[in-house]
Amino acid sequence: MKIAFASTDNLHVNDHFGWCKCFYMYELLNDSFSFLKTLPSPNEHSEEGDKLAYKIACLEDANILCASHIGPRASLLVKGSGIFVLKSEKENERIEDVLNTLLRLKNTQPP
Repeated sequence: MKIAFASTDNLHVNDHFGWCKCFYMYELLNDSFSFLKTLPSPNEHSEEGDKLAYKIACLEDANILCASHIGPRASLLVKGSGIFVLKSEKENERIEDVLNTLLRLKNTQPP
């Protein structure tokens, strides 16, 4: 399972999906997780639809997107592309904490 995080520092979930300049992708393994790659998304688009389509394309083959904020339209479009949307529960939540929670859920109570 691959998770893309909207982050400014690859440590915290602290960026808005639509404004994110770089996503960080991790893979959830059986008993651990690993950093896969940086997914740049630097282009600015003036039209909202173009911007959202571009951001979604930057997520490549992610299964989950985790962001600090995401608008309702963007959330629907991301979900429509087959990517589950996960909003951070608290401000500046650590990526490592989110990954550990997902790992625990996957191994004990998968949705």
